[in-house]
Amino acid sequence: MSRQFFGTDGIRGTVGQAPITPDFVLRLAHAVGQVLRRNAQVTPHSSQARPQVVIGKDTRISGYMLESALESGFNSAGVDVILAGPLPTPGVAYLTRTLRVDLGVVISASHNPFPDNGIKFFSAQGSKLSDDWELEVEAALNLPPVWVDSAHLGKTRRLDDAAGRYIEFCKSTFDSALTLKGLKIVVDAANGAAYQIAPKVFHELGAEVHAMGCQPDGFNINEGVGATHPEALAKAVVEQGADFGIALDGDADRLQWVDRQGRLYNGDQLLFVLAMDRLAQGDPVPGVVGTLMTNLAVELALQQQKIPMRRAKVGDRYVLEVLAEQGWTLGGEGSGHLLMLDQHTTGDGLVSALQVLQACVRRGQDVEAFLQGVELFPQTLLNVPWVVGQDWRTNAGLVAATEQIQAELGESGRILIRASGTEPVLRIMVEAKEALQAKRSADFLAAALV
Repeated sequence: MSRQFFGTDGIRGTVGQAPITPDFVLRLAHAVGQVLRRNAQVTPHSSQARPQVVIGKDTRISGYMLESALESGFNSAGVDVILAGPLPTPGVAYLTRTLRVDLGVVISASHNPFPDNGIKFFSAQGSKLSDDWELEVEAALNLPPVWVDSAHLGKTRRLDDAAGRYIEFCKSTFDSALTLKGLKIVVDAANGAAYQIAPKVFHELGAEVHAMGCQPDGFNINEGVGATHPEALAKAVVEQGADFGIALDGDADRLQWVDRQGRLYNGDQLLFVLAMDRLAQGDPVPGVVGTLMTNLAVELALQQQKIPMRRAKVGDRYVLEVLAEQGWTLGGEGSGHLLMLDQHTTGDGLVSALQVLQACVRRGQDVEAFLQGVELFPQTLLNVPWVVGQDWRTNAGLVAATEQIQAELGESGRILIRASGTEPVLRIMVEAKEALQAKRSADFLAAALV
C-alpha cells in the first residue's frame, strides 16, 4: 500500500489547498488520536489516562490556524494536548521524549516559503515514525470519526518554559570544559522557529552574537535569509568581522556554515569535520551514513581514514534508518541535516553547530583545517516542475538523455534523478570533475523533459 498524504518528511503543501486545509488537519489529528488510543489499548470512553501529544510550530502565520485544528482534532478523539508555541523541530523531538508524552507534532514546512506549511510527527522516543505508522494513520483517515463524549474529551494546556528547556538541552551538548568567549558569531535563524532560541544558546556559552533573520512577521520565514540563502550570512560575517557564521532553516533542523572569509561549507563537509573531530578525541567512528547526494569527494576522504560510508535515500529519515541498521551514530546530508545519535535522536541545526564549534575551539582553527585535501566534486542540481506521482522513468526522452550523459561521464561522475517528496518538482543532479561539464549535463537532462 502506497502513502497518499505522507511524503518524505510528513505532510506538506500550500496552505488553503488540499491537504493543508483546516478541515483535513482536524481529521488528521482525530485519525492520529484514534491510532494512539488503539496502540495504547485505550478505548474512547476509557477511564484510563488519556494519550498526550506536544505541539510546536514555526513562525508562519498559518501556524495559528493549523494549531487550532490539530488541537480540536486531538481533543475530539480524547487526547490531551500540550502547546509549546514556536519551537525548532528538534526541540519538539526533545520535549516529546523528556515530557514522556505519546507523540510530538510539528507545524512547519521547514525550508519552504511562507505560503506552504506542513505537519510532521515524532514518536515517544523523539524519533521519526515508520512508514507502517503513517500507513496506519492514512487507513484511519478513511474510517468514520469516533467522537468521545464530553466527559472524556481531551484537555489542552500551554507549556510556558518550552524554549528555556530546549536552550538548556542544547547547551548541555557542548563540552563543559570549553567556552565560546572571545568569539564573534553571526547567527541567522531564517526568521523561523529558532529566532528567540538560537542567539541565546551561543550568547549563554560566551560568544558575542550578531543576530539576523530573527524578526519574524509571519510572512518572511526563509525569505532571503537562513540556510537556503546563505549568501546573506556570508556577507554579514565579512562585514561584522566575525569568526563564524551559522545559518539555520525555518524549523532549525539543518545547518549551513560560513568562515571568517565568507566561505560556505555544506552538510557533506561538516559531516566530515564531525567524523575527524571524533577520531582526534579517540572516539571510534565505525562508519558514516550519507545519501545518494553526498559528494563523492567526502566518501573518498572517509575511505582514506578507513571509515566506511553507506548511502541512504535522500531524506534524514532514511539516513536514520541506515544508522539504526548499522548501529552507527553519525550521518547527514549536504543540505545540512546532520545526525549525531550520541547527542540527539534527530537532526538538530543548533546541536550540529555546537558540535562543529566544539571541534574548532579544541583545534583553535576553522573548519578549513579539517578539510585539507578534500576538494568537492562540482555538482549541479536542477529542480524541474513535475506532476506529483508521475514516474519519470517512463519519459523516453529523459531515459535516452540519461544513458548518453552517463556514458560521457564514465566513472568520473554521477547522475541522480528523483521526484521530490515535499514539492512538485523533479530533482536532477549531475556530479562531475569539472563544473562546466556538470552544468551542461544537467541542463541537457532537464531539456530532455520538454
